Amino acid sequence: MELLKELNPEQKEKLTQYLLEFVSNHKQEIFAKNLLQRTRYLTIVLENVFQPHNISAVLRSCECFGVQDVHIIENRNRYQVNPDVALGASKWLSIHRYDEGEETVIRVLERIRAQGYRLVATSPHEDDYTIEELPLDQKTALIFGTELEGLSKAALSMADAWVKIPMVGFTESLNISVSAAVSLYTLTRRLRQSSYPWRLNEEEQREVLLQWAVSAVKSAEPLIKNFLNQKRNLT
Repeated sequence: MELLKELNPEQKEKLTQYLLEFVSNHKQEIFAKNLLQRTRYLTIVLENVFQPHNISAVLRSCECFGVQDVHIIENRNRYQVNPDVALGASKWLSIHRYDEGEETVIRVLERIRAQGYRLVATSPHEDDYTIEELPLDQKTALIFGTELEGLSKAALSMADAWVKIPMVGFTESLNISVSAAVSLYTLTRRLRQSSYPWRLNEEEQREVLLQWAVSAVKSAEPLIKNFLNQKRNLT
């Protein structure tokens, strides 16, 4: 929300506490519980996936398994939420959408790598790992491509590693939403059993809690404007 961008950390903390006054104690308990299970150590990148129900299903899986960030590259295909599939998952996630022209894929992946992520293409490759073997000693960004064509050459060229889900049937591939769900389940389970720093740090928890408070409060924007107009709260 644009109104929040100019606030300093102290102001954001006060705003969070103000909004939580309009959130039930039960919901606040759920927030506290879920924050401890949220991660940014693992993130998902979707490249030009064109079927809304597939993206919505991926968002739902991300939310269920505690993966906070989803990056959606849509310079070819625009994403629209399918509410029957997403079931409100999107409002609890940090969704980043990109359309920067022909070089979008490379620019976005370069920025994600600069944040410390290993870029992992979900595509069969001669040097690939299975989802159980994939190293998790570094923050990981899983990249999924379109339903028919898979990942673009640009995305594949940027990958630091490749991962596959072993299969023993005649069918050669899983639907993208199923593939994402299996991958998320496997990798988040492995992370939670590991000693890697997969949890949100305190600053990230505060940021996400504010986002959740805004999402949970009906007609939050007038309340936020009212709060910002009360200068005594911003000192």
